[in-house]
Amino acid sequence: MKNSGFQDFVDYLGLEKNYSKHTVTAYLKDLNFFKDFLLEQYETKDFVQVSYPMIRSWIVILVEQGKTNRTINRKISSLKAYFKFLLKTRQIEIDPMVKHRALKTSTKVQVPFSMDEINQVMELLAQEEGFQGTRDRLIVLLFYATGMRRAELVDLKLSDFDWSSNVVKVLGKRQKERLIPLLESLEPVYRGYIQERFKLDHIVDQKYLLLSQKGVKIYPELVYRVINGYFSKVSKKIKRSPHILRHSFATHLLDEGADLNAVKELLGHASLSSTQVYTHNSIAKLKQAHARAHPRNNKS
Repeated sequence: MKNSGFQDFVDYLGLEKNYSKHTVTAYLKDLNFFKDFLLEQYETKDFVQVSYPMIRSWIVILVEQGKTNRTINRKISSLKAYFKFLLKTRQIEIDPMVKHRALKTSTKVQVPFSMDEINQVMELLAQEEGFQGTRDRLIVLLFYATGMRRAELVDLKLSDFDWSSNVVKVLGKRQKERLIPLLESLEPVYRGYIQERFKLDHIVDQKYLLLSQKGVKIYPELVYRVINGYFSKVSKKIKRSPHILRHSFATHLLDEGADLNAVKELLGHASLSSTQVYTHNSIAKLKQAHARAHPRNNKS
């Protein structure tokens, strides 16, 4: 993605805000779309001259194109970030988006995998052999045992693991490091994969843990295919992604009585509100237990 005059903003996001490359690329994409809109509708690409009515016109066009409120809000948040940057660097005196309010969106409830589905996949994984089989088994188990993000798993290095203390170091959002405890049952799976990894003819990315058959670092799409592939064999759920497995990790911990703050730290959330979305299913389970057990509940 070309910077198209946004290089200072890119540097600011990467160096000062510690945003990931993926996030920066998404911001640039949105800014370039808006710049194309400015050129087509107002014959300008100067953001300094932008007023809120111009932004509102873009929102109307996005709605007419069938974009969801959630998608529109994401695009607008990219604009807000850029105008805040222009205000911070004194390129504008008034932020045109200061009074903007996000469009209303419905809360999406992510449905986690059930324990039965997890156990069925574990049974499938137990039969896997060879390099690819042991690697895929380790990928699934790492997600469910640690709740780490897909980007964090992709970037895992051999040096991140400390089996003497049973912890793994991960680099989360905004380059924040955290330690996640490792289950002892994960170590033999890890060792089995390492043995197969040594058998590869050529390893390009030596420092990274998870590699492709060609010896290069794995990529996000491959990880998605692994998770979706295994869980499609046992689950009818529409979403079968690494994020749903991370969601299952958090939900199952909360179901078993884990402290919300502890789960927050494990997931690497900056605020408790981010973790609370995972309590929906746990609360539903609590309600069912309450209704079954309470002596004042009407029972047939």
